[in-house]
Amino acid sequence: MGYHYRRLRDLREDHDLTQLQVAQYLQAGRTQYIRYESGQCEIPVHSLIRLAVLYKTSTDYLLGLTDNPKPYDKIL
Repeated sequence: MGYHYRRLRDLREDHDLTQLQVAQYLQAGRTQYIRYESGQCEIPVHSLIRLAVLYKTSTDYLLGLTDNPKPYDKIL
């Protein structure tokens, strides 16, 4: 399991959310979300963006490309 998948679980737990709650937020099934969190399945871009919004972080942080959880400032 890649460490960036552990971030999904850690962020979910830090926000006191269940896998079902996050799955519903993503409009996905709980089983599908479990696959994202365990690294068994790639996360679609639209779901990755929604998770970044939910957790107020960047997609780069969720993907393990940075250790800085602070979201980027919008350019627009």
